[in-house]
Amino acid sequence: MAASPRKKKLIENGIPLSVINEQSTREKSLRHGLPSTIHLYWARRPLATTRSILFAQLVDDPAAHPDRFPTEEAQTQERSRLFGLMKRLAVWENRNDGELYRQAHQAILDSNDGKAPRVLDPFAGGGSIPLEAQRLGLESHASDLNPLAVIINKALIEFPSRFCGKAAIHPHTGTLSASHNRSDGLAEDIRYYGTLLRDKAFEKIGGLYPKVKGDDGNEHTVIAWIWARTVTNPNPANPVQVPLVRSWWLSKKKGHEAWVKPIIEGNSIRYEVQHNADGPKGDTEGTVTRRGAVSIIDGTPIDFKYIRSESCAGRLSSQLIAVIAEGEHGRIYLNPSDSQRDVAECEKPGNPPTGNVFDWPGRINVYRYGMTHWADLFTNRQLVALTTLADLVGEVRDQVLADAKGAGMPDGDRLDAGGNGAQAYADAISVYLALAVSRLTDRCSSICGWDNTCEKMRNVFARQAIPMTWDYAEVNPFSTKSGNLLGQVEWVAEAVESVPAYPISEAQQTDAATRSYEGAVVSTDPPYYDNIGYSDLSDYFYVWLRRMLDDVLPSVTSTILTPKAEELVANPYRHDGKAGAAEFFVDGFNHVFKHIRNDANPDVPMTVYYAYKQQDASNGTSTGWYALLDGLIRSGWEITATWPVRSELSNRMLASGTNALASSIVLACRPRPEDAPVTTLREFTRLLRAELTSSLKTMMSSGIDPVDLAQAAIGPGISVYSRYSHIREANGSDMPIQNALEIINRTLDEVLGESDTDYDPDTRFAVKWYQSYGWSPQSSGLADQLARSTDTSPSKLERGGIFNATGGKAHLLSPKELSGVWNPSKDSQISLWEAAVRLAGILQEGQGIESVSRALAQVEAQGIPAEQIRDLGFRMFHAAEKRHDTEGALFFNGLVSSWDELTLGASKETAKISEQQEDFQGSLDLNDGE
Repeated sequence: MAASPRKKKLIENGIPLSVINEQSTREKSLRHGLPSTIHLYWARRPLATTRSILFAQLVDDPAAHPDRFPTEEAQTQERSRLFGLMKRLAVWENRNDGELYRQAHQAILDSNDGKAPRVLDPFAGGGSIPLEAQRLGLESHASDLNPLAVIINKALIEFPSRFCGKAAIHPHTGTLSASHNRSDGLAEDIRYYGTLLRDKAFEKIGGLYPKVKGDDGNEHTVIAWIWARTVTNPNPANPVQVPLVRSWWLSKKKGHEAWVKPIIEGNSIRYEVQHNADGPKGDTEGTVTRRGAVSIIDGTPIDFKYIRSESCAGRLSSQLIAVIAEGEHGRIYLNPSDSQRDVAECEKPGNPPTGNVFDWPGRINVYRYGMTHWADLFTNRQLVALTTLADLVGEVRDQVLADAKGAGMPDGDRLDAGGNGAQAYADAISVYLALAVSRLTDRCSSICGWDNTCEKMRNVFARQAIPMTWDYAEVNPFSTKSGNLLGQVEWVAEAVESVPAYPISEAQQTDAATRSYEGAVVSTDPPYYDNIGYSDLSDYFYVWLRRMLDDVLPSVTSTILTPKAEELVANPYRHDGKAGAAEFFVDGFNHVFKHIRNDANPDVPMTVYYAYKQQDASNGTSTGWYALLDGLIRSGWEITATWPVRSELSNRMLASGTNALASSIVLACRPRPEDAPVTTLREFTRLLRAELTSSLKTMMSSGIDPVDLAQAAIGPGISVYSRYSHIREANGSDMPIQNALEIINRTLDEVLGESDTDYDPDTRFAVKWYQSYGWSPQSSGLADQLARSTDTSPSKLERGGIFNATGGKAHLLSPKELSGVWNPSKDSQISLWEAAVRLAGILQEGQGIESVSRALAQVEAQGIPAEQIRDLGFRMFHAAEKRHDTEGALFFNGLVSSWDELTLGASKETAKISEQQEDFQGSLDLNDGE
């Protein structure tokens, strides 16, 4: 494939990464209305991230147009304008800003010969990328092998666009009218027919969910029943059913504490709810820990092997230990009763969902406890409720169809056949109701727990696994509180209201290895090596969705369970161990991305996300990361940029000592020419240093945080590596990707250290001292020796206010020692080091951006450029990381992370000072005139 002329895109040069990461982090707290609430899926990318990356992927960098932006200043100015658009696009609340999105769409058209590119995600998963492509006004195409993912994507991008702008059809719409380019009418009908579904179900099975009489003598609607699994005490002298309880606490909320007290009466146990703060603590908080359980009858230890054996033999039982109901002023916690227990012991329905649970140790632990079929994860009452709701979806569809025809809709084809009339609309409402019922299964299972801190249901998938739960909460789907059905309907409706619904887009079930990519721009978030068993977890929902949608979406629900064999995940339990799993993943990955390279749009780079989490225990490197890079390069791709994007605050991760790259990395990739040359290790190293030096300057000025610099620097480094067909090492062998990454990291150290020679003597000393000793005291002799080599002296360093040398010991003054009031305009000897540390100290003390900006303006007036302070912050963050100095890393990262605000404030302070000086000079001139 011949190389196409490349117009460099924004993503290949610089992006406002800190703002993107900030908004992606903030997105986690914006629950209502986010499209992700339509249904759970694993490892979704934040919408702020995918929206921003798509824009940067599609829009030319100003340097690609020297005719329009001939100078570096003009390019910087245009890049700043585009960054401004990106920063506004990243904010979720701006999603309805029509003018903003018009400008963004126009920028995309201007960079693509006036045509809107077609965006394709072949591993669409939870749908973030296709949805945000559609929001940018682009025709979006999503595909996935997993039917759950396909249903979610159809519900987000395809069906809303099919019924965009149509008014609700239910008979009580009142004056509701159609909205332009929105799905308000569809959302309103979801609410109406969701309520109808709930009412029909309550008519049939409402008796299974009786109210409970409280201590006040009034009846209250139950929110949840709390059950404890029980096992026969292994001590043959006391063969009593003993409870397995993680925690006896029902509420730890201050002033509203409640807990369950087990009372032993002979060979039986009864349970009373206590309302005080004097509940169990430590080892007595429950009867089960990570080590095993203990019998409350006689203290006999109960190991997990015994519990698993009893469970697999069908001898695990359960006891009702508390009832939680709706009170006038919040939750009320009541003693269990025989009547409440008896009504729950109903007959199991004759047609529960079928399908086997997969045994994946550490991920799906329920299998080890005899829960080998999906129906085993639900109580009889839950199975009755869920099967009733599932079967009623079809009955409600009939009502939707009648109402749609009554509203004047033509009959038309079914939804799966591409229809957009009454039949298709009834099908679409069925899909959304099915998703609401499927959401309910995540809260209506014996794997659900009760959150005693927030006083609400804890869903099954609190993490990407199906763990065993000992004390579980059985929700009342007909209440109005935590985990109820109408709550799930509302989440779905709110999600539909917030999707763009235009232009027409589509999602389909197909294998990424065989589908067409002709002319498409590809942005994708592929499976993460062996981190998540998507298909095995998806079956939990799919067995219910297939029951409801088998007739509605036959093209998606044709298989009994989700496809497993072709799924691109390194599952050692499905592919003959770790080696076989790795080979399967790499071969499949390479095949897919070679296919994309040959067919996709050659003028726009492909973007690929990778979750940088899995690490090899022996050396700390990521097996999946190497597999991804090596696979892309072997498939004929040149990697032109790598950007660390995250949904966690970098400072929080640093403070907790966790990997600062714990979210994901997005890579920009271009097809490498077929005739790419061969080069030597020496030439690779020379070119790497030259390009990395230039790229670091651009990155640091683009607003990147120090915590992200090392990972972002891999982009220009691996770009040099991947543009050659082979790089020959000294012994004639090809250099592997691992060696290239080591050289890139080493070169980064060298390039960052090159500016040391430009520092003032005090700063050169401080940097070298910190690199060797940090903030710890050393001998004064060492200080004298290092000071002479950097053209300064301990006494001069002390006068400069950054060092202390007394009693034969010397140390660099720490940030805490340099905190407090500081007026740079009255400081006669300011080094670059002192300026950086004091400014960061003022910021860390919480004196506010305004105080730091004022000090920065004064420092600049003393002749120290702000850019040098920022660059030193990058340099020292890198040094702090190498020393494992978390506090120091936080310190320097905090300064640089706030740089845009600080420099803006400093500019205002400088302007204010200039204005005051002009006013003063003017008054002098006026006095002279008099």
